Amino acid sequence: MPDPRARRGVRYPVTALLAAAAAAVLAGAKSLVASGEWVADAPQHVLAQLGFETDRLTGVIRPSHAGTIRLVLLAVDGDILDTAIGHYLQERRPAPEPAAAVRRAIAVDGRVLRGSRTPDRAATALLAAMDHTGSVLAQRQVADKSNEIPAFAPLLDPLDLEHTLITADALHTQHAH
Repeated sequence: MPDPRARRGVRYPVTALLAAAAAAVLAGAKSLVASGEWVADAPQHVLAQLGFETDRLTGVIRPSHAGTIRLVLLAVDGDILDTAIGHYLQERRPAPEPAAAVRRAIAVDGRVLRGSRTPDRAATALLAAMDHTGSVLAQRQVADKSNEIPAFAPLLDPLDLEHTLITADALHTQHAH
């Protein structure tokens, strides 16, 4: 069922919709329906923090319909979103300690997303770079019918790798890497 507010010209900021989808997943939602239900049940102060706008007439935040969130998620380029989130997390990273001998460590590993396989689609595989404090710095989707090797260099390209030690699976012991 389409969102009735969409006919009245109500628009939702894309950042609010993406933040709501991410918050729903972090809260345990495992499907688009569950994400929509989480957003519909979220308290007003949470919706405000996610970036939804208050209706000027009523003073109430009315979140988007689950179908709207689904359409936004389908339209988003995953690699561009991952790059933007990676840049955001890089900016939030604490400044390195002044000791010149300290090396930053980044682990690169791939995973298959649980529950992503459907009868007509292969499971989604991701390659991620994570620092040893637990922050995901970058993430890329591995192309279908491929492996992690072609995604390795593009994953690390946007990162500052000066004074960095990278750990990875034996699969990545390639000359180019």
